[in-house]
Parts: sequence; structure tokens; C-alpha cells
Amino acid sequence: MPTALITGISGQDGSYLAELLLAKGYKVHGLIRRSSNVGTPRLDHLYKDPQVQDRNLELHYADMTDSASLISLVEKTNPDEIYNLAAQSHVKVSFEIPEFTVDVTATGALRLLEAIRITKSHAKFYQASSSEMFGSTSPPQHENTTFHPRSPYAAAKVFAHHCTVNYRESYDIFAVSGILFNHESPRRGENFVTRKITQAVAAIASGQQEALYLGNLDARRDWGYAADYVEVMWLMLQQDEPEDFVIGTGEAHSVRDFCKLAFQHVNLDWEDYVRYDSRYDRPAEVDYLLADPSRAEKILGWERRVNFSRLVAMMVESDLEALQKL
Repeated sequence: MPTALITGISGQDGSYLAELLLAKGYKVHGLIRRSSNVGTPRLDHLYKDPQVQDRNLELHYADMTDSASLISLVEKTNPDEIYNLAAQSHVKVSFEIPEFTVDVTATGALRLLEAIRITKSHAKFYQASSSEMFGSTSPPQHENTTFHPRSPYAAAKVFAHHCTVNYRESYDIFAVSGILFNHESPRRGENFVTRKITQAVAAIASGQQEALYLGNLDARRDWGYAADYVEVMWLMLQQDEPEDFVIGTGEAHSVRDFCKLAFQHVNLDWEDYVRYDSRYDRPAEVDYLLADPSRAEKILGWERRVNFSRLVAMMVESDLEALQKL
């Protein structure tokens, strides 16, 4: 039975990746932070109590800011594959807490790579890089596009990305970076713009909210479905040689486009409900991100299954259903 360790397992990507690996027969270990609140609702359908003998998902307390806990976790779990999905991943928030963002997102990745080196682990390592690293470079962006980060989060991801390359070249570690463009799902965090939109649409359609306040409606992003993208993470670690790949749909849509489709799904006109609020603007904006995923499609044989319109509809339907259960 292959064994995997996932940091950030309680997040959107972590939960979908855990599902995928469990379905493939893996033993999955997940890193979670200690909190007074239970923060694993995305894993509730997968988790079994410690008393269950045949459980293949185990959660462990550790922290990306604590080297000792990471070294101990790698030694304890002895994984074949490590997926580093942990991060302070909200771009706007990274301007407000830049030091913490860098400590978790940048230095945290370095600590995990050091844990592999120090323990002489045989694990293959996946680093979750981000399209935000490209920042203001001209689209479409591919594996050889120059990075120009426009936020502390993006800068932290660039550091982690280059550390992954450096440890691959310096210590012969099978270490790869997946440069994933925006990927969403009904499990997306509620403070990210796509989920904020679909939750508001559901609430407005149900008569529980009057308006939706957003920042830059002209920002264009390459949006895909998170469950499709975690398959690429796994595929990258199954290759004979470590390589980095850009992952996206090759299509870009504006925040305005997302709003329009979401409101159309409940037969409403978005312009009647969406309001601009400058509080949501970023000090440095990223205007246009568009992936060129041709290498991944050719070498990995990967392709998306859910298109943009279906993704928006899926998220709206999920939030409508959630409101009906209240």
C-alpha cells in the first residue's frame, strides 16, 4: 500500500486529493493545525475514528512554522509521496499579514524540504505553486514565462517554487512544482471571490440578502475545477523524471463574467445586485492570468472534465442546497 502525506489536507485541494488517493488504495496521512474549533468539515465524509482498525486516513497535529514537528511527522509516517498544499493562500489577506504569509507559505515549504533532506526520506515531493507568481507578465503564461509577483503571497510562492527546484538539483530529491491556475469548487473557502459570489447569489435568490459587494470586476482569471486539478498533482509524481508543469484550462473569464453566469443560473440580472466597494481592491492588482497547459496535456495526458459554465452552476447549486438545509 503506497503512503502519502498531505499538508493542507483540510482545505479544498487537500480534501479532493485525499479522496483521489484513498480511491487508488493509498494510506493517507494529513497534517492539521491545533485549534479550539474543529476545522475539518471537508474531511468528515472520509474520516474514521482511531478505534477503526482498517482506516486509511490519519490526521496528525503539526505546523508549517515548526521544523521539529515536520521532521517528526516525516519520520513517523515514512511517506512515499508528500504533497505540500499548506499555505496562507488569500492574496488580499497577504497584504495585511505579510510576515505570517511568508513564514507559512515560503519558509514552510523550505522546512518541509529540509525535513526530507535531514531524514533522508525517499518520498517524492509535490509543491503547490500558483499562477499568482506570474503577476503582471503577459498572457498566456507557460513553464518558461518570467515570474513577476504582485503580492506577498505570490512572492512567497515564488520562493517556495525556486526552493523546490534547488533541492531537486542540489540533493537529488524527486521534487516538482505544479503551477496551478485558479481552481474552484463547492468546497472553496467562503472568503474567496468565486464562493463569495455563489453564496450571495443563493442568499439573494432566497430573499436573505439584498446586494453583493465586490472589488475589481475586470480581473480575468483561468478558472477550473479543483477535483480535476488534484489528479495532475498525482500524475506529476508518477513520472520517471521530475518536471514542473503549468495547469489550467486555456480560457480566461472576468469576475464580471462569473457574476453574470451565477446570477443567470437563478434567473436574475447581476447588475441589479452587484455593488463596487474599494475595500476589496488590492495595493497591486493582477489583471490577466491565462494558462498555456499544452505541456501537461501532451506529457501527462491530462485534460479537464468540467468547463467554466458547469463549474459556476455547480457552485451555485451547492450553495442553494446548503441554504435549504438551514
